[in-house]
Amino acid sequence: MSPFTSEESITSSYVKKKNPDIIINIVDATNLSRSLFFTTQLLELGIPVVVALNKSDINKKKGTKINTAMLSEKLGCPVVETISTSADGLKAVVEKAVSIAGNTQNAPYHQGDIDLTDKLAVEAADRQRFEFVNDIVKEVESRKVLTRDKNTGDKIDAVLTNKWLGIPIFAVVMFLVFQISQVWVGTPIADLLVGWLETFQGWVGGLLENANPLLSALLVDGVIGGVIAVIGFLPLVMVMYFLIAILEDCGYMSRVAIVLDPIFKKVGLSGKSVIPFVITIGCAVPGIMASRTIRNERERRATAMLAPFMPCGAKIPVIALFAGAFFDDAGWVSTLMYLSGILLIFLGALLVNKIAGYKARKSFFIIELPEYKVPSLWGAFKSMCSRGWAYIVKAATIILLCNTAVQVMQTFNWSFGVAETADSSILATIAGPFAYILVPIVGVLSWQLAAAAVTGFIAKENVVGTLAVCFVGLENLIDTEELALMEGAGAEVAGIMAITKVAALAYLMFNLYTPPCFAAIGAMNAEMKSSKWVWGGIGLQLGVGYTVGYLVYTIGTLITAPASLNVGAAIGGLVAVLVFAAVLIALINNTIKK
Repeated sequence: MSPFTSEESITSSYVKKKNPDIIINIVDATNLSRSLFFTTQLLELGIPVVVALNKSDINKKKGTKINTAMLSEKLGCPVVETISTSADGLKAVVEKAVSIAGNTQNAPYHQGDIDLTDKLAVEAADRQRFEFVNDIVKEVESRKVLTRDKNTGDKIDAVLTNKWLGIPIFAVVMFLVFQISQVWVGTPIADLLVGWLETFQGWVGGLLENANPLLSALLVDGVIGGVIAVIGFLPLVMVMYFLIAILEDCGYMSRVAIVLDPIFKKVGLSGKSVIPFVITIGCAVPGIMASRTIRNERERRATAMLAPFMPCGAKIPVIALFAGAFFDDAGWVSTLMYLSGILLIFLGALLVNKIAGYKARKSFFIIELPEYKVPSLWGAFKSMCSRGWAYIVKAATIILLCNTAVQVMQTFNWSFGVAETADSSILATIAGPFAYILVPIVGVLSWQLAAAAVTGFIAKENVVGTLAVCFVGLENLIDTEELALMEGAGAEVAGIMAITKVAALAYLMFNLYTPPCFAAIGAMNAEMKSSKWVWGGIGLQLGVGYTVGYLVYTIGTLITAPASLNVGAAIGGLVAVLVFAAVLIALINNTIKK
């Protein structure tokens, strides 16, 4: 077998080693010639095959007809029309698979033995196979619109994938996604949800009115209040998931990969790297796992290392909080965070290339662009619910446990007595040393901000919940009167946190670009299969996040209020940044000497 794509390579490797009882081959009915090439290779293995002829609905709309009975006869295996978006034909595929399990599969085409190291021999064999496949397609397929004819989709692609217009259009699209999810639609729904949740919190508080005050504070303010702080942002997350699903279903996100592909090649990454970065917008874990389709080991590891720089869905509550509290919910904040993530990926790729000792090389990016279609609202809704449910489960488990632990540590001192002040609590003493590290980024000594940043390493949503627990007066952080994007809310919250807008922006970027959650780090370890690369990735993310936060705060403060800059903290932060730069230079020089 000589598969063309990495996906086909993984599939061929699996079926050769695992010897499955039956193979269900999902074929793109809109591109039959390309798809049947791999099908004929699978048939040669002798394992029973069922061909699922997917996207049959698109063919019907385009007037393309495929004689499935004749195709089945030509291939020597069952062929069933399917529609993945509606599960049409799925039952028939399974029934066919069960019925032929254990049978012997005959192949309509036999390649014979060839020397796979001989490039010319492989190319000649592939051409012969394509000729065989194309002969079959000519007999079983009739098209109303020929592939070579320019259609409406081609005209749209000429604009969306244009090398000059593609990136600005992508930036505008993403800006609208965040504006809709975090301002126009998400926020009003969040306000309504927060009201219901606060009513529930008040009801529970009423039931515990005569209970132990410590128990009441722990349950009402700590557990419920902390979870509400995260769940309150659920509408913003859900709306974004819905819009991303719409963009994926209509076919635009595949075009984004085409637009960004030439740029990624210039920084030494494969075109395949684009897909993991796009997927990471939803969640870093599947985004990192998507890097496994990249053949080159170093490029695969670099992609898995850099993917967390793209803000995922878990970071949306953090972005929304600071955008609403300090910047009047301005849409440019979210857009800036994502564009900065893309820029850091480019810069990070260049650094990884220098350290790893390899140059940007020419690579080939093969992707089958889906047909443009009207997106399925029901499909987008189901995708939104699936991703949203995962978010809720996370909030109800990891975040709940973390917020409870934070509340306990804030309530008690090291003698396990009730802390007289928040500053004497266990949490304050633990977070205190980390607070000094953050002074060059936020300009103030705040153990609350340090505690939130530390818990954010477990799950980024914890940043919101921890701030809600730690700051007096921000029990929910999303109180309707404070964080419902009402007039004057930002100034009030900023006053409670006691940091400037510049510091808020720097702290936000620090949390977004430092190492991701534990689950994402676990995914990095699984895909990289190298502790050196994993720890190198964590170190790079930590150094980059700190450097970005420091530069934003220092430069921003020098521009807006130079007199307020803490010179001592600025010098200390500069030393830390220079140490990070020195380590990078040393690693690069060591690579050059080798």
